Amino acid sequence: MTGCKLMGHHERKETHFGTVHAKFIPMAAQVLFLFLSILCHVATAGRTCPKPDESPFATVVPLRNFYDPGDQIVYSCLPGYYSPGGYRRFTCPLSGIWPVNTLRCMPRVCPFAGILENGAVRYTTFEYPKNISFSCNAGFVLNGTDSAKCNEKGDWTPSLPVCSPVTCPPPSIPKFAILSDYKPRAGNNSFYQDKAVFQCLPQYVMFGNDTVTCTTHGNWTELPECRDVKCPFPTRPDNGFVNHPAKPVLDYKDKATYGCHETYVLDGPEVVECSKFGNWSAQPSCKASCKLPVKKATVLYEGEKVKLQEKFKNGMLHGQKVSFFCKNKEKKCSYTEEAQCRDGTIEVPKCFKEHSALAFWKTDASDVKPC
Repeated sequence: MTGCKLMGHHERKETHFGTVHAKFIPMAAQVLFLFLSILCHVATAGRTCPKPDESPFATVVPLRNFYDPGDQIVYSCLPGYYSPGGYRRFTCPLSGIWPVNTLRCMPRVCPFAGILENGAVRYTTFEYPKNISFSCNAGFVLNGTDSAKCNEKGDWTPSLPVCSPVTCPPPSIPKFAILSDYKPRAGNNSFYQDKAVFQCLPQYVMFGNDTVTCTTHGNWTELPECRDVKCPFPTRPDNGFVNHPAKPVLDYKDKATYGCHETYVLDGPEVVECSKFGNWSAQPSCKASCKLPVKKATVLYEGEKVKLQEKFKNGMLHGQKVSFFCKNKEKKCSYTEEAQCRDGTIEVPKCFKEHSALAFWKTDASDVKPC
């Protein structure tokens, strides 16, 4: 270590008077010698270097609280960071002030990973030690990891994944069904959103959707079911008849035909069908016709004036409608009210007044101007 050099007690001092031994140095000189020794020690102690400043993403070796002049330190970047100059070496000077550290450590950058075919990459930066995450579009599945990290060497760990298409194996065929439309593409498999269509064998009924679809999970939507459906023999209606196939049992889609006896009207469809739920599409019945409750009246029927006793001399059939004319005495005008035959019964409007044949002077309501 560089220090102060002062004469000891037994050293000699050369002067122009010759050699003088230290023991002959006056007392004042000895006091000065002691003072200079202390001052030299203080000056030497003040020239130590302090603990070096921290540098982002760098280490200092060796790291101490103070250093003597001549001691060396080395700044180097942490793993995952680099500097174009590599590292910085500094020596503690006599001044006790470290030189300016120009080392700048920057994070390593991993290769660009912003494009994933049939998928997406989510990231903020590709620098160490950042993570990126991956996802695939609908119909594709990750083959590999869902995230990766930029490591200390500037590589992605683990390696980047790929998005592979979702495939479905051939669909199972329900009992009593056949595939009517199915075109596999990937070998014998299907891709996402490919479809298959089923059809039930004759006399079997399909419950569910006849079309299934390959899902994002690699399976098919719910398969339909084909059932053997039977209907009971149809019941003969009162005052009518029913015809059906001469078979021991009646199956899905079998039909039955209904009819009524004279003066009766069929209420419902003439032909009914055995439905997929094991019952008939309708239950027709035979309704009775109506006897005329009045002997003489002019009525509206399908928009025309007709004589009730002439048009319906055999009675009104179930469901037929007529409108009777009524008088408004205050306004001296006429209006109509409707009546309908319902299974043998018809109610004549209370406002209608039937005139006797002898009351020839009375004006019929149908001849009065409408209100």
